[in-house]
Amino acid sequence: MSISTRAISATRGNGARHNGTRRTGRRVEPIYYLFLLPSLVLFTLAITIPGIIGIFFSFTDSIGIGDWEFTGFTNYIAIFSDPAILQSYLFTFGFSIVTVIVVNVIAFLLAVGLTSRIRMKTALRTIFVIPMVVSGIIIAYVFNFLFSNSLPTAGAAAGIPWLETSLLANPDLAWVAIVLVTAWQAVPGSLLIYIAGLVAVPGDVYEAADLDGASKLQQLLKITFPLVAGYVVINVILGFKGFLNAYDIIVGLTNGGPGTSTRSIAMTVITGFNGGDYAYQMANATIFFVVAILISLLQLSATRGRSAL
Repeated sequence: MSISTRAISATRGNGARHNGTRRTGRRVEPIYYLFLLPSLVLFTLAITIPGIIGIFFSFTDSIGIGDWEFTGFTNYIAIFSDPAILQSYLFTFGFSIVTVIVVNVIAFLLAVGLTSRIRMKTALRTIFVIPMVVSGIIIAYVFNFLFSNSLPTAGAAAGIPWLETSLLANPDLAWVAIVLVTAWQAVPGSLLIYIAGLVAVPGDVYEAADLDGASKLQQLLKITFPLVAGYVVINVILGFKGFLNAYDIIVGLTNGGPGTSTRSIAMTVITGFNGGDYAYQMANATIFFVVAILISLLQLSATRGRSAL
């Protein structure tokens, strides 16, 4: 490299550093703080302060009202030996993992189909998005009727013994019904994200693959999937975090039953609040909050540097 070239490179480097300095040291306009303040105040009053108060009471024997005494880590120690709490965590994480897989497989395949050269793509996209705008509790009550009445009637008419009784009444199969209904509502959200990712893939890549003789399956596995990997990560992490908070669909379908076989963490906490077990379930909610923070950190590390972001 010649001296003049080095000088030009050095000048550009210095300029870039100066520009970076100007960007990082740029004065923030007061109007930004004005727009930020209302949201910050509402978030603090509605979430931060109640959360801190709740964490404090998790170290007491409070029932939500009246007198209370400080008990230290008693509630936390009891939680780790409570079979009902451990069952709710096991169910919630198992349900979340299975539902994430089902939702993303179906959404990805639908997105591939709805971005291909087929007729009525726009109409079909609209139809598939409809479940996303319907309330979860309404969806749950509709499917509750189907699982409790329509399917057993159809099973009896078709002579299928295992379908003659409601899935919701079977402790071993009720979770399957919850996964199906939850996936039915969650697929549209993941579908839209996958469609955005597939549309962003350059068409020239597929033209080159066609010239090389690659089959459609090879293009899907070796071109499409790697190029939308960032969107897959986003859907998996966001979906998993969302399913951990499952509540309304479970309430509408099984109400945590049969017994407590389908009781999620959120449902356990809320049921405990209503039953006067405030401090104990607040400790449970605090542990769940820590788990959510860890998953959020996982999300940040997994999606850092992805082009989809």
